[in-house]
Amino acid sequence: MNKTIIKTNDAPQAIGTYSQAVKAGNTVYLSGQIGLAPASMQLVEGIEQQIHRVFKNLQAVALASNGTLADVVKLNVYLTDLGHFAQVNEIMAQYFHEPYPARAAVGVASLPRGALVEADAVMVIG
Repeated sequence: MNKTIIKTNDAPQAIGTYSQAVKAGNTVYLSGQIGLAPASMQLVEGIEQQIHRVFKNLQAVALASNGTLADVVKLNVYLTDLGHFAQVNEIMAQYFHEPYPARAAVGVASLPRGALVEADAVMVIG
């Protein structure tokens, strides 16, 4: 199988042993993104800003993969407080349009760097 590693400076650099995304055939697997600002690698403040930053980071990796968020077929969202679920829906509607991707939203005990939200995605292009 031929796989291509996707990397962009428009999203945070990997903070572990993973790639920002991996393309295999016409499927792109986007690694989890938290609310890190790409330039500073610092977590943005507050849940609203973190949700926006997560989607902006995913969008940057999607573009680097020659796709867009419209190509996302599966989205996984992880929240340290499921009370923020409605806010995720509200903000997600600014980045994704119908037909929406399949999605899971999962409550977790903690996320890297104390993040409040993380999301990963699977995208099919072409």
